[in-house]
Amino acid sequence: MTEDSIHSKAPRRWGELPYHSLDFHLRQTFGEKVYRLSLNGGMTCPNRDGSVGTGGCIFCSAGGSGDFAASPQLSIQEQIAQAKTRISAKSDCRKFIAYFQAYTNTYGPVDRLRRMFTEALLPPEIAALSIATRCDCLPPEVIALLAELNRFKPVWVELGLQTVHDKTRAALRSGFSLAQYEEAVVALRAHGITVITHLILGLPGEDRSMMRASVSYAASMPIQGIKLQLLHVLDGTELGRRYRQGLLPAVTPDHIAYSPETYCQFVAECVSLLPPEMVIHRLTGDGPRRLLLAPLWSSDKKRVLNTLRKTFEEQGLWQGKEAKR
Repeated sequence: MTEDSIHSKAPRRWGELPYHSLDFHLRQTFGEKVYRLSLNGGMTCPNRDGSVGTGGCIFCSAGGSGDFAASPQLSIQEQIAQAKTRISAKSDCRKFIAYFQAYTNTYGPVDRLRRMFTEALLPPEIAALSIATRCDCLPPEVIALLAELNRFKPVWVELGLQTVHDKTRAALRSGFSLAQYEEAVVALRAHGITVITHLILGLPGEDRSMMRASVSYAASMPIQGIKLQLLHVLDGTELGRRYRQGLLPAVTPDHIAYSPETYCQFVAECVSLLPPEMVIHRLTGDGPRRLLLAPLWSSDKKRVLNTLRKTFEEQGLWQGKEAKR
């Protein structure tokens, strides 16, 4: 430990967990359980339509990472109603987050975005708006719109960074720079908009020290939330094609994707680097079973989360234990 460490003398807990989970944050903020409704605004992506690239990121599915979102053929209100009906079968939840998940959800004319986001925010049961997008698709007029909406109800913007390493990001064909990501964070935070950063763990060519560097970088940024996701190899992606052809590095026992135990051990170490106030939106991720090629064990989310809780306890780790000022 360095003298800059801000670890607690005693383990911290957020409810029953040793990390600041999204569920805990939502209950504290809204006073009750809140569910996300995955919506589809019928957008595309500059990394698919030729503006930046045509093939998309090598890990991204044909659904634009929105494989669980509703059909874009439905209106936003119809999508919300449909998603609420599905949730009602397992929960009597009364508040929801309108989550635009598929593709790049600020990539379009600002008038269209205004109509779409306003329609999603109007129902009284919608507590917040969450928007997944790219850091290079946030021009001033879009940020001004998000700032306006943020005065009505909370607006969250999810930025897919994936890694801090330029060489890896180029291999992923992401098409944006670290400088663009930083500019987007600064611009959004200037208006008080919540920023959530997405990192992928287990990217080809990255060892554990490189992945820790990405987590430490995110921990140092003025963001409010983070998603840590194990790399899923999905059928129909460039990554999936390479996997089927045997062009990806073999998963050996020291690789984080080798088993739930190896992954959870590494994730627990990463979480200990994060500041206690940062909300953790994801620690594993869901790959559609019909598309998932590897690692197959990741589809058993309950097992992974149970293993993670056990790992925190056995290793004596908690969020913020190894965080730096």
